[in-house]
Amino acid sequence: MSATRDRSTGVEHAARAVAPGRPAHPARGIPEATVARLPVYLRALVALAERGIATCSSEELAGAAGVNSAKLRKDLSYLGSYGTRGVGYDVEYLRYQIAREIGVTQDLAVVIVGIGNLGHALANYAGFTSRGFRIVALLDSDPDRWSESVGDLAVVPLDRLEEVVAAESVAIGVIATPASAAQPVCDRLVAAGVTSILNFAPVVLSVPDGVDVRKVDLSIELQILAYHEQRKAVGA
Repeated sequence: MSATRDRSTGVEHAARAVAPGRPAHPARGIPEATVARLPVYLRALVALAERGIATCSSEELAGAAGVNSAKLRKDLSYLGSYGTRGVGYDVEYLRYQIAREIGVTQDLAVVIVGIGNLGHALANYAGFTSRGFRIVALLDSDPDRWSESVGDLAVVPLDRLEEVVAAESVAIGVIATPASAAQPVCDRLVAAGVTSILNFAPVVLSVPDGVDVRKVDLSIELQILAYHEQRKAVGA
């Protein structure tokens, strides 16, 4: 039976807390809301490490991640990481702990399907590599795209999707196609064995149980910001 598993996300905050009442993470009993915040903590720790900061307090890390310190301490306690009184958290060690929990201590192979303007931008994003993701292929159904390259990768025909997934042990498929093509592409990714999909197309995908879909809808995020702008204007 098919089930709709799209979850709206923002571009920067790609892991939004899911609705209350979701079951805990089965592997370690970590609540889904905490799992959704772990990538945010990891991003903050990467930024601290890049600034040469070796240790940080829960208040400093919480501020960098945009949460309150009590919530952060509670979240990290699920990982068995409580910090050291008077010293705080070891940035590199906590970074490793979270990366291990998320599953990005080694590169995960990713394919991008749909190499229009958005697909190009995603393929050019340098931050994937430093965060445990390796773009292994760019696919498009338009023959005019097949002569293009983005960085070291040439755009290849969509007909090669199954071949690429098998050869590269692809873990994640990114869909950056028009809405009309998204579901057929999703079906092919799933049939090829891909069980994690990041969807940028403005459509809700239907997938079987066991397949996770994250949906990034820029128009929804802009509309949310428009709502807050309107509220500020009314209150001015």
